[in-house]
Amino acid sequence: MEKYRSKGIKDIIAEFPGVEKILEEYGIGCGPCTVGICQLKDILEIHQIPREAEEELMCRIEAAIYPERNLHVSSHSAGKLTSSGKQVFSAPLQVLVDEHKLIKRWLLLIPQLIKDFDFTSAEDRRVVEHGIDFIRSYADHLHHGKEEDILFTYFDDTAEIFRVIYEDHRKARALVQEMLYALDTVNIEVLTSNLQEYAALLSEHIHKEDEVLFPWLDSRLAKEQVNELTTRFENFDRRLALNDRKFQLFIEGLEHQFS
Repeated sequence: MEKYRSKGIKDIIAEFPGVEKILEEYGIGCGPCTVGICQLKDILEIHQIPREAEEELMCRIEAAIYPERNLHVSSHSAGKLTSSGKQVFSAPLQVLVDEHKLIKRWLLLIPQLIKDFDFTSAEDRRVVEHGIDFIRSYADHLHHGKEEDILFTYFDDTAEIFRVIYEDHRKARALVQEMLYALDTVNIEVLTSNLQEYAALLSEHIHKEDEVLFPWLDSRLAKEQVNELTTRFENFDRRLALNDRKFQLFIEGLEHQFS
């Protein structure tokens, strides 16, 4: 089995489809994951599986890979893991996860905003402009800024998973520029398309970070680095001096309007 621990999980699932179902029983959704670069050993670290359950899981995977061995393995831990609590992050990583929560609330509002949008309405244009400001100021400058300028510098950010994340950030910024141009040129079709694409991109992006990247990074941070990150994040917020409450009220107002 040792050779499979360093093999890509997507390749393993492609060769042995039963492995995907086994992982799902332990709350590990590798099949639909679009990152697709994790090795089997990464999966065990990222999801912080208890040692006893890890041994059980690996035995079940081995049985799926080598059915001729007629291994008999119980699955007592699977249900316990899938019903266990949320991922516990260090303080600085939890800050990023909490920022995701507000961003996700905005993403959920986009379909309704598009449905009711009227280009001839000054109020509707103002709402879209505020939404784009939220994307640029909060989601990009504040949130992505903490990731790119601080957190990622503690790691080798040339690794494939970082390239995936950086490319998502690049696409998001390009979509914002297209949104602004669509507003200036009164192009409702392009604006609608850009907003839809942004919502889909960021939803998947946040899933990659919350479920794969952040747990993986958090497990590799030393206590001293965690403390340092907390201070650097606080200083970053102070320098940027964004009015977080303004964005909170903007989201809450739209949620009330569309409820």
